Amino acid sequence: MMLGAPQIMAVLLALLRVAELVLSAHNAKRLKAAGGIERGAGHYPLLVAFHSLWLGWIFLLPSDREPNGWLLGLFALLLLARLWVIVSLGRYWTTRVFEMPNRALVRRGPYRWLRHPNYLIVQAEVMVVPAAFGAWAAAILFGLVNALLLAWRIRIEERALAQRR
Repeated sequence: MMLGAPQIMAVLLALLRVAELVLSAHNAKRLKAAGGIERGAGHYPLLVAFHSLWLGWIFLLPSDREPNGWLLGLFALLLLARLWVIVSLGRYWTTRVFEMPNRALVRRGPYRWLRHPNYLIVQAEVMVVPAAFGAWAAAILFGLVNALLLAWRIRIEERALAQRR
């Protein structure tokens, strides 16, 4: 199978997600050692399965599909925003939800203005990538499923953060 733009995008995204998982595991280990309590672990396999399906689907797009440059540019901005989130949370950033009793909430970076900026960014990414390759129906479908999963996750996170607000 020849690698075209969609497959290259899927490989790059997979590499980025693996790097994020490595950082997340490192931070999760530190948070647990500092008394952090993981909350809502039951939803996590569904998130992993969803993102795996999404990445796999991108890989299956026809290799001759050329991306929309404007939407790729938007995606690049979303990646920068994601990096801003990760840097802002620092050692507290994970792909899991941890309750950290007696710790102040992070209020720097995008967290000065938004409670869950990372979820907005992820929602946009999930929709922008398929749209960039002209797959608008997939962008909407994956966007709807992701929105449902994120609504569940945000409820879990809000409960975990409630005592610190």
